[in-house]
Amino acid sequence: MKIVKRDGHIVDYDPEKIRVAIGKANEEVRGREKATKEEIKEIIKYIEDLNKKRILVEDIQDIIEQKLMEFDKYQLAKKYITYRYTRELVRKANTTDKSIKELIEGESEYWNSENSNKNAEVVTTQRDYLAGITSTDITRRFLLPEDIVEAHDAGIIHFHDADYFAQNALHNCELINLDDMLQNGTVINGVMIEKPHRFLTAATIATQIILAVTSSSYGGATVSLTHLAPFVRLSYEKYLKKYQARNFSKKDCEKYAMQDTKKEIEDGVQTFNYQVNSMTNTNGQAPFLSVCMYLGETDEYKDELAMIIEEFLKQRILGFKNEKGVYITPAFPKLLYILEEDNIHEDSKYWYLTKLAAECTAKRMVPDYISEKMMLKYKKNILGDGDCYPCMGCRSFLTPDRMLNIGNIAKAKNYVEGKGKYYGRFNQGVVTINLPDVALSADGDMDEFWKIFDERLELCHRALQIRHKRLSNVTSDVAPILWQHGALARLGKGESIHELLHHGYSTISLGYAGLYECVKAMTGHSHTDNGPGKEFGLKVMQHLNDATSKWKAEEDLDYSVYGTPIESTTYKFAKCLRERFGTVKGITDRDYITNSYHVPVFEEIDAFSKLKLESEFQVLSPGGAISYVETPNLQGNIDAVIEVIQFIYDNIMYAELNTKSDYCQNCGYTGEILIDDDLEWYCPNCGNRDHNTLNVARRTCGYIGTNFWNKGRTQEIKERVLHIDNKEA
Repeated sequence: MKIVKRDGHIVDYDPEKIRVAIGKANEEVRGREKATKEEIKEIIKYIEDLNKKRILVEDIQDIIEQKLMEFDKYQLAKKYITYRYTRELVRKANTTDKSIKELIEGESEYWNSENSNKNAEVVTTQRDYLAGITSTDITRRFLLPEDIVEAHDAGIIHFHDADYFAQNALHNCELINLDDMLQNGTVINGVMIEKPHRFLTAATIATQIILAVTSSSYGGATVSLTHLAPFVRLSYEKYLKKYQARNFSKKDCEKYAMQDTKKEIEDGVQTFNYQVNSMTNTNGQAPFLSVCMYLGETDEYKDELAMIIEEFLKQRILGFKNEKGVYITPAFPKLLYILEEDNIHEDSKYWYLTKLAAECTAKRMVPDYISEKMMLKYKKNILGDGDCYPCMGCRSFLTPDRMLNIGNIAKAKNYVEGKGKYYGRFNQGVVTINLPDVALSADGDMDEFWKIFDERLELCHRALQIRHKRLSNVTSDVAPILWQHGALARLGKGESIHELLHHGYSTISLGYAGLYECVKAMTGHSHTDNGPGKEFGLKVMQHLNDATSKWKAEEDLDYSVYGTPIESTTYKFAKCLRERFGTVKGITDRDYITNSYHVPVFEEIDAFSKLKLESEFQVLSPGGAISYVETPNLQGNIDAVIEVIQFIYDNIMYAELNTKSDYCQNCGYTGEILIDDDLEWYCPNCGNRDHNTLNVARRTCGYIGTNFWNKGRTQEIKERVLHIDNKEA
């Protein structure tokens, strides 16, 4: 018989623990109130005769209390209940003091590596973490049911962002409606910001909007360069009038106006990049920002947009200077390049941008690539038309617009009747299921697997409902920049955001992790085998989608399946699995589990086979997913990068290339900083191991991290195999 403890751990049944517990209570009573050895044996025999395969520890305690009272041991039962209650109080004791002490003194491995884009030594980050520790404690003790907290602690599920959950006003991520805010004005900190009249001003205002928005949420945000393109034309017209007033020839007027416009674009893009990397929002970091480059979003301003895209790519290729004045690879903003007919072929008008993007990818790991062709195929709105749009942050995708028959519930000033709306929409939050735990709990029994799977899904469902309910009472006043001044809506003062949580306007995400280990545990195969493993893996993914579809239909909430970017949680899940099930070869013998549906990092496979295989699973992860291929330094082989990019366009919706671009401040080495067998980073040229003088950039969960990682993620990075050689794609 197995015992399921409060924290979800499964242990072997041990009758001695029952004897000890009753014995402690026995010490508190006298005479006939004491339980005899025979009575204790009878209680134990009663429990064992139930022939349960698994039983909750709470159920055993309930049985003990009931049997003691049947023996007329009322005082003993009372003492046992008191003992049980005292133990419960100990478990629920405030845990913030120790966490705060460890954070401040730099002793906590968790906080020092919780987020690879945050430095826990910096006061602004510590301030965010201190608030987060308090929020987490309040969330655990008051806001979540005990079974959800215990399942989270046991790594059965992961309740994301508990460090922000105490504030009911915070949501996860969004597509900022920058077009509405720039064209129709906005308000920041009570200051009216009117429509700008040139590109440089628009770019600067955009960064202020980004800072304000990301300070009012906790996930990633995305803006589109399309929304800045009209201001390039305004700048050009301004310069043209200047030269016309000087009576220059038409040809010279246009020539000099274009020169001035290009210089302003250069200055504006530089200002944008400096701003978003030097600003610190209330989360204690630079805004977690993605920038979309999609020519297909505009016909009227396509050439202006192309000029902005070109400058963004050129400046990213150059890189950003570190404190030593050396150009390195920055983490943000993440660049999203949409592949389309206008830029994917050598005879396409904007092919030169794709070549530049390939060069940028080879050197700086971005942009990432979204295939318009594949997205139009899979993202069908309520009218049956395909839509193409960027992700929110690193991988969260909105579901296709199903509100076309509802109208402009956000009261956006740039709403277009009959056209799918994506900018201004957002995500309510994430709860992730640990798939390997489901498989290992089933112990090879397929019927038991689906039974446990459904139980765990319902646990996630209840946790997601709690996330939704926390937001459902919010009014527009809590974050005017979001709800009143155009970023997400233009509601009136005091107006509820409730409608924006329904009808498909915002998503809420069922995350999942460890598909590979789950399939391996149940079938003995990898889900990449194009056989029984793959077949079972696709069934698991479909089951996730069936669950979210059912919830969506019943509640009018846009539940969506999300391939979770488990950065620090990959280590937590791996440790929890090993604690619960021991070391299982090929499943729990590493300090990490595999992200989402990905091919495991150690499995040999070529880039094209990997992308093709993962495309089938990506379709079943509509709420968020990204695939990648691991490459060596390809700066001298741009043709290989282009071949991969073109393959992405024809085969998979969203993918990226993980290249290497590190720097050692000690000796000036540029290349790949390595990891030794003790999982320590070092410069292969001079042996430097000081994190403060090593600039390392690695893609960890769809975005680039630059502040190093915990033990589990570091092991995962070390074990990555290359999917492409350095000769030909």
